[in-house]
Amino acid sequence: MKIECSVEKIKNAISQTERVTGKNLTLPVLNSILFIAVNRHLKLRATNLSLGVEIEVPAKVEKEGVVAVSGAVLNAMFSNFSHNESIHLEDKGGNLLVRTNKSQITLKGQSHEDFPTIPIVSGRTFEIDSKKLTEGIKSVYYSSSVSDIKPEISSVFVYTNGDNLIFVSTDSFRLAEKKIKIKGVEDITGIIIPWKNVVEILRILGEVSGVVKVCFNKNQISFSVDNIYLTSRVIDGIFPDYHQIIPKDFSTEIVVLKQDLLNALKLSNVFSDKFNQVNLVVDPKQKIFELSSMNNDVGENKTRVDAVLKGESTELGFNYKYFLDCLQSITTDSVSIKMSGTGRPMVISAVSDPSFTYLIMPMNK
Repeated sequence: MKIECSVEKIKNAISQTERVTGKNLTLPVLNSILFIAVNRHLKLRATNLSLGVEIEVPAKVEKEGVVAVSGAVLNAMFSNFSHNESIHLEDKGGNLLVRTNKSQITLKGQSHEDFPTIPIVSGRTFEIDSKKLTEGIKSVYYSSSVSDIKPEISSVFVYTNGDNLIFVSTDSFRLAEKKIKIKGVEDITGIIIPWKNVVEILRILGEVSGVVKVCFNKNQISFSVDNIYLTSRVIDGIFPDYHQIIPKDFSTEIVVLKQDLLNALKLSNVFSDKFNQVNLVVDPKQKIFELSSMNNDVGENKTRVDAVLKGESTELGFNYKYFLDCLQSITTDSVSIKMSGTGRPMVISAVSDPSFTYLIMPMNK
């Protein structure tokens, strides 16, 4: 292999692929990035066996070839190169010779014959704008469980309902649902994508624009856009039937400016206990909407927030972090909060935007 290419293009590709490399003592080649020089391109591949990525960058290829080099070392090295210079890469007996105008470096290579293949997924397909796809993922993924004990909820669940592509995640204490309008997609009963993979998919696709081709079957899902190909395993399991836990009737309703609520939550956080508990008091007759928190080592806080209140008086405790997380998914100026009594979940959404629904289970006082 012998090529010349732009530092800027390869630097970005290395940064993206390095995060996908694996850490496997029985298969050490997983910590490497595979370079494949072919035609007028350099392909960079990485995989951890659950998630795989291939990114193609333009290059002047003098000699085709393949070499595998540590992803962490490559990323650290390229972070010190200027964007506007050219770089020469050459395979020297399985090692990688790197030359710039001022540097010459030899990186120890690994046996590329042991590098796993990245599957080309075949199955059902649909297309979606990258911004819509990342909006759907970003709106819900933070609600996933991060524990592997129940893999079916350490995930983002994707399915269709009419013209909506619906993204859902839950950790049993909260749940987020985002509906994205999309046309021309046949009925999808459910795809469960591992949370760890979703984080990297969002990070990589969040930097691109254009139409993403999605292909999936019962074992894998892939995303193709421009010069990027991503593939992830899907979880063989059943996502909880969450519709039954979302209340249909409410006894108390609140409409509040998002920024006012955000400020009150952040202040309450200063005085919250080790369980992150903040208490909420609503009294529509007295026009009181109050957030309070107490920490025996710090002090206590009570903050009233201007709001439009309807219905019955109620009190409940909740994890302020769960509340804070969902506000990033609400793009309107006002937030709707609905409750149906003590011990029942609180439902949060954007005013005049039914596409996002968020549910928080209350905490015991």
